[in-house]
Amino acid sequence: MARKRKGRDISGWLVVDKPAGMTSTAVVNKVRWALQAKKAGHAGTLDPEATGVLAVALGEATKTVPYITDALKAYSFAVRFGQATNTDDGEGEVIATSDTRPDDNEIKAALGAFVGDIMQVPPKFSAVKIDGQRAYKLARDGEDVEIAARPLWVEELVLTDRPDADTAVLEMTCGKGGYVRAIARDLGETLGCKAHVTWLRRLWSGPFEVGDGLSFEQIETMAQSPDLDTHVRPLEMGLAELPMVTCSAEAAAKLRNGNPGMVIGSDVDYGDECWAAHDGRAVAVGRFKGGELHPSRVILPSEAP
Repeated sequence: MARKRKGRDISGWLVVDKPAGMTSTAVVNKVRWALQAKKAGHAGTLDPEATGVLAVALGEATKTVPYITDALKAYSFAVRFGQATNTDDGEGEVIATSDTRPDDNEIKAALGAFVGDIMQVPPKFSAVKIDGQRAYKLARDGEDVEIAARPLWVEELVLTDRPDADTAVLEMTCGKGGYVRAIARDLGETLGCKAHVTWLRRLWSGPFEVGDGLSFEQIETMAQSPDLDTHVRPLEMGLAELPMVTCSAEAAAKLRNGNPGMVIGSDVDYGDECWAAHDGRAVAVGRFKGGELHPSRVILPSEAP
């Protein structure tokens, strides 16, 4: 018999302004403890030294994580010219240097090659799996890691500040699986000057913005109190990127059991992925076909009130 998880059946999203020096998993564990939640997970890993939006899903909201992971995200980051590191950030060992420094116009001209559908090779120190093992573990063991290029959609990449000749601050909006460190590394190669990231901050992720995030200090202050509950956002926010349809109580019962149910929606076409709501609560996600939703993911189980 499976061991029953301890904790509260609380569902929704808590937006955290992640501090530097912590893993994303450590943040999730802290949130789970602070809310005494039975189940929690995050939508999109941030490197330990990165800061900004980390959306933590609680309870049934964990079923909507893939839709936030797939959503567009925006980052602000600083690129240090003149040095390449083995980790592509400031935590690593310097492996190459250059005296060349690009001017603003050269940077702006180079950025165009990194916008749209591009192919990107993730950093050797990353969580990408190679033959079942994490790339960073192989790299730390001294193995010569070869990682295949992966497709990435970059919506926008712009120069926002130039504090000094060695540094440029950029903002990027991209899709799932983007590595900011790889952008900095490859930009340095394109400009012939070497480069790495010195700091990184995620500004928003899907519907979640950094201005709405709680600091770690706020979470600790309100931990295990009703005050923290007031900051938990509806699980339906995880479905903000999908169109919504509505359904009756009878159809909701069918959908909750994984069966097709009649729905009403004016902004969906045959075959569209969408989510069904009854009395404002998400019931299921699926494909719209002939006036019915054919569920692929049940959000609220059949025993939900």
